[in-house]
Amino acid sequence: MNTSDPMPIGIFARRTGLTPSALRFYDDAGLLHPAEVDPVSGYRRYRRDQSDRADMLRRLREIAMPLAAVREVLDSDAATAARIIDAHVAGILDSAGAARRTAVHLTAALTEGLPVATVKGPVLADAIEQVLTATVQEPTMPVLSGIHIEAGPDAVTLTATDRYRLATRTLVPDESASSIWSATVDGADLRAAVSEIRRSTTVHVEASPHDIRLRLTGRDDQHCRLVAEPFPDHRAMLTALPTPSTRVTVAKNALLQALEEATDDSVTLTARADAFHVDEHPITADVSGPGMRISFHLTTFHPAVSTAIGPDVMLDLRGPDLPVTVRSADRGDLTTLAMPVKPEGAPR
Repeated sequence: MNTSDPMPIGIFARRTGLTPSALRFYDDAGLLHPAEVDPVSGYRRYRRDQSDRADMLRRLREIAMPLAAVREVLDSDAATAARIIDAHVAGILDSAGAARRTAVHLTAALTEGLPVATVKGPVLADAIEQVLTATVQEPTMPVLSGIHIEAGPDAVTLTATDRYRLATRTLVPDESASSIWSATVDGADLRAAVSEIRRSTTVHVEASPHDIRLRLTGRDDQHCRLVAEPFPDHRAMLTALPTPSTRVTVAKNALLQALEEATDDSVTLTARADAFHVDEHPITADVSGPGMRISFHLTTFHPAVSTAIGPDVMLDLRGPDLPVTVRSADRGDLTTLAMPVKPEGAPR
């Protein structure tokens, strides 16, 4: 057979990954007509140059795209086709999210929740948003996208880490359970629930084996899934940190402005008893301890500063290759650790 001659439907099917019955269906649907149809036997034959359309058709059906949308994609220019595909995938993700939330509600209804704590809604919402800045979407470690919650008789602690930052905030509960409970809660679910949490005067937190239920005042309950993967041993890391040698107390807004005016991906802090600089930008600050230069990626250091509570931040410096602790000068219940980087040109 000449390579330019149309091929039988069986050979074309094997080349394209579509079954002969699917090819006949797509012919009848007007999506992929054969190059030739034998007038006597009805056998269909296809050209090699139809393979690309067949491959695209197969892939679109693999993502559950309806036939009408498939037709639009196949008959549109590349930019329009890309928009249609993106819209279809977004719809699938929305549907999957709705199904997931419904499933959480259904499974929660089958189990009795364990009372964990009662906290003020606005305070819990602030804590969630502040700690979420230290999360990251990491497919190989989904636990890094969550917030680890530890609840006991005297405190509720929220912790998150992306391995370059660690943020932790401790809340005093209005009511607490007598038992100690801890788990990692899905960060996306908490992010979706935070606006409702903020509007509730109080939040009663209850735990089940697979999720937490947030019972809100005058609003619908919110359900957030638990992450099964163990959370990194952040307590051991905190315990192993040496005592800070240099402390800087600086106005939060002035520090943020200097960071936002930086022209590179990283910034270098220079702290001395008589001066404090962000790169070459001088800022009024109180510095105690030996002088130090330390560099950070902006994407690591800026969120650590921006989420601090109050007008001033305190930076506890340990060394150019050790984490800095960023906390509020007047309220220490939110603490963020940020890992430094080697400055450009420094020996490795």
